[in-house]
Amino acid sequence: MPVLRPRHLCAMAAAVVLTVTAPATAASAADSAALRQVLFVGNNWDGTADVIKSSGDLAKIGRINVIPDKDARMAAINADPIKWIYFMAIRNSVGEGHDQFVDDMYSTPDGKSVVVSRPSFADVVSIDLATGKINWRFAVSGYRSDHMAVSPDGTRVAVSASTANTVHVLNINTGQQLGSFATGDKPHENIFTKDGKYIWNMAIGDVNTDSDAPWLDWTKGDRHLTVVDATTYKQVKVIDMREKLDAIGLTDYSDAVRPAVFSPDESKLYFQVSFFNGFFEYDIATDKITRTKTLPKNPATSDDRTTMVNDSRHHGISMSPDGSKLCVAGTMDDYATVVNRTTLQEGPLVTASKPYWATVSGDGKSCVISESGADQVTAIDFATGQKTASVAVGDHPQRVRLGHVAADWTSPSS
Repeated sequence: MPVLRPRHLCAMAAAVVLTVTAPATAASAADSAALRQVLFVGNNWDGTADVIKSSGDLAKIGRINVIPDKDARMAAINADPIKWIYFMAIRNSVGEGHDQFVDDMYSTPDGKSVVVSRPSFADVVSIDLATGKINWRFAVSGYRSDHMAVSPDGTRVAVSASTANTVHVLNINTGQQLGSFATGDKPHENIFTKDGKYIWNMAIGDVNTDSDAPWLDWTKGDRHLTVVDATTYKQVKVIDMREKLDAIGLTDYSDAVRPAVFSPDESKLYFQVSFFNGFFEYDIATDKITRTKTLPKNPATSDDRTTMVNDSRHHGISMSPDGSKLCVAGTMDDYATVVNRTTLQEGPLVTASKPYWATVSGDGKSCVISESGADQVTAIDFATGQKTASVAVGDHPQRVRLGHVAADWTSPSS
C-alpha cells in the first residue's frame, strides 16, 4: 500500500460501506457446521436487531433486544446534566425526534454474541445471543458512538466516538480497548483493509446544522480521511478530498465522505458525499478522483440542502463480490439501483422508502438495502437490477451486517 505524505488540516468550526467486504465472523472449519449465516438488521429507533436469512427470501429468524439495560442507562443519563443535554441533542438532531439505540452490529466468530454500538447511550455492548444478557459494556469517549468495523479475523472491532473525534479499537470478546486514534471532525465510517493491516476512517463533520450552502461549507469542520496502522494505531496518511474535488472543478461539492467501498483488489475506493446524488471513484495509487457518477434525481425530491436528513442525499453503497457491479442507496431520492462498474451505467431505479444502507447477501447474488422509511429490508438482484424480496423489520432499520448465530438459534426469552 503506497504511503503518502500526511496532511494535517485545521478544524474551521466545532461541531457532531465498507459494505462489500463481508465481516469476517466465520468460525473455524471445525465449528462452521454448528453455525448459521444470517443478516443482522439494526432497528435504530426501536432498540432491537432483527435476525433474518442471509439470502433468498430474507425470512425472519428472530429478534434481539439490544437495550436490555435501558433503565440503568437512563438513570445514569438523568443523573448527569451534561449527559442528559447530549442525549436530548441526539434525539432532536440526528435522531429526527427519536432516540438512537442501535447504529451498528457484528457477531463474534463463534456466533455466541453480537456487539452493538448504541449512539444515544454513547457505548458499545456485547449481548449474549442465547440469553439476551449483556456480556460487557464499553463507554466511548464523548457522548455518542457511531459506525463500526470488524477486523478480517473477527477478533477486533473499531467504533467511532463521534463527539470525541476518536476511534476506539476493542477486543471483540472482552471489550478491552486495544488502542485508539484521532480523526477528523465527527468520525463516521470505518473500514479494515482485507489483509487487516490498515483501518480507514471517514470524518463527515457537522451534518446537523442548516449552514448547507456551498459558500458555508467551511463551517462543517475538518472532514478528512485518516488511515492508520491496525497494529500500532499510528497514522499512516491523511487524505483531503477537498483538494481532489477542487482539482476536477467540483468546488461546490461537499468533501464529507459518507459510506464507501473498496474494489476487490483495493486499488480503488468508491464513495458518496453529502448532498450529492451519485458517487466518486478514487484511485489510491495516483491519489486522484478518476470518475464521477451522477445518478438520476427524483423529481419529487427537493434540491434544498436543508431538507436532506443529516446531509445524506445518498447513503449506502456496496459491491458485488466479483467487483462488476455497485449498488447504491438513493436515500432522499427514494430508490436503489445497481450500477455497472465498468460503464457506470445504472440499471432500473428500484423504488424504496428512504433506503439508508446497502450490503451484500450471504450468497453474493443480491444487494440488500434497509428501507428506513418503510421499516423493511429489500434484496435487489445484482444480475438483473430487479427487486427479488422484502421483509418487514423494526422501526427505522439502518445498518445491515452479515454474521452468524448457532444453527439452532432462536430469540432469547423476554
